[in-house]
Amino acid sequence: MEIVIAAIVGLALGGVGVFVVKRIQDESKKKSARVEAEKIINKAKSEAARIDKESKNRAKDFEARARKNIEADIQKQKSTLKNKEGQLERRLKEIDELQKQKLEENERTITQLKDREEKIAIAEHRIHDLTKKSEQQVEELKHKLANAASMTAEEAKRELIEALSSDAKLAAAKKIEDIEKEAEQEADRRAKKILAVAVSRFASEYTSERTVTVMALPSEEMKGKIIGREGRNIRTLEGLCGVDLIVDDTPEAVVISGFDPVRRELAKRSLEKLMEDGRVHPARIEEVVEKQRGELNKTLREEGEKVCVELGITNLHHEIQRSVGSLKYRHTHTQNLLNHSMEVAYLAGLMAAEVGANVKLARRAGLLHDIGKAIDHTVEGTHAHVGADFCKKFGESEPICHAIRAHHNDEPPNSLIAHLVQAANLISNSRPGARRPGMDNFINRLSDLESIGNSFDGVLKTFAVQAGREVRVIVEAAKVTDEQSIMISHDIARKIEREMPHLGQVKVAVVRETRSVEIAR
Repeated sequence: MEIVIAAIVGLALGGVGVFVVKRIQDESKKKSARVEAEKIINKAKSEAARIDKESKNRAKDFEARARKNIEADIQKQKSTLKNKEGQLERRLKEIDELQKQKLEENERTITQLKDREEKIAIAEHRIHDLTKKSEQQVEELKHKLANAASMTAEEAKRELIEALSSDAKLAAAKKIEDIEKEAEQEADRRAKKILAVAVSRFASEYTSERTVTVMALPSEEMKGKIIGREGRNIRTLEGLCGVDLIVDDTPEAVVISGFDPVRRELAKRSLEKLMEDGRVHPARIEEVVEKQRGELNKTLREEGEKVCVELGITNLHHEIQRSVGSLKYRHTHTQNLLNHSMEVAYLAGLMAAEVGANVKLARRAGLLHDIGKAIDHTVEGTHAHVGADFCKKFGESEPICHAIRAHHNDEPPNSLIAHLVQAANLISNSRPGARRPGMDNFINRLSDLESIGNSFDGVLKTFAVQAGREVRVIVEAAKVTDEQSIMISHDIARKIEREMPHLGQVKVAVVRETRSVEIAR
């Protein structure tokens, strides 16, 4: 019994112990779970704070990038707008310049019209005077005819001889002049032979130079680079080279304009270098222009040395050689000035050899005769005197300087070399193709000759032939007799001498013809 009670008590105590232990374990687990839950909550809060902070940072970064992109777009739009404004300003400037040119052309046209009106008024006044003079002459002739009615045959003959004496004297003087020219031509036969030998032994080429140089551009973008922002690049290039750059609507081309061909060549070389490099800004332009100026001066010296070697000329100062080389980029009439100078040098040397003079001295003087045209315009005086002073400054002898001064009769030639250089220069300039006379002047001269012939009564038609050296006049056979045709030819010749004295010798041929035509059926 006691054992059972003890067992029951033991079981009760064991159950209570188990319950207490179980309760303690449950409390411990709850406490651990609570601690773990707090950790999870704290971790979640920390994670949420981190996420919130990252979100705010990302939002700030996005806002900064968006603002930067918007500012870049605004700046780009401003730049585009500024470029368009610049283009618009340049276009407006071009339009203003074009309008100014049109106004100037209109003013010139108005001036020309006024000049023509003045010339017409002068011509009308002259016609009026001539008409009045003709009427007076008619009255005088009537008076003379009235007097002649009471004259004897001898008195009438004497009166006619006196009336024609002045014309006869003029014709005699003309004949004497022709005879003198023939005598001079015969006396100069030896000189012509020398000239013929010299000219026949020499032949040269010539090229025509212009006052503008057209530069081809690789693209329209390069044209914009040459102009630069607000035109600063083109102004820098124009100021350094001393030329005008014309940028118009011609695609992929720019025109270099200037009277100094050496400056145009410098601008051309500088533009080529800038286009090859691709970098165009004022500092780069200054660098390139200075470098190209040095290279161009070197090229001019080399060209001068080459010419001296070709002509066999020695001991020529390097400054003179440089000026000789610069003649390559200059021209006189349609001749390249360097080729013209070499041509004169060769001709002078050939003629010197024919007459037994110093060939080298003649070539040297011939080469340097137009050196004054290469000297800057700031030096006053004719190109002959300027060239002679320039050569004298660098050690050339007095015979050379005298030949340079005398080649255009700035001073009388007093040496054989001076005469040879003068003759060679005249030969070179008078060669066909060396000078280009105006076609308008030539046509006007022929028209004036024909008008003079047509102004006489009885003339059907007048033709100016042989480049104005002969005038053929066709008269009406029914109105003009053979004797009258002789007088018409005489009167036309005298009128040409009075109104066009600069023409020289002009042959007047009057043609009077009677034709009888019948048709056989």
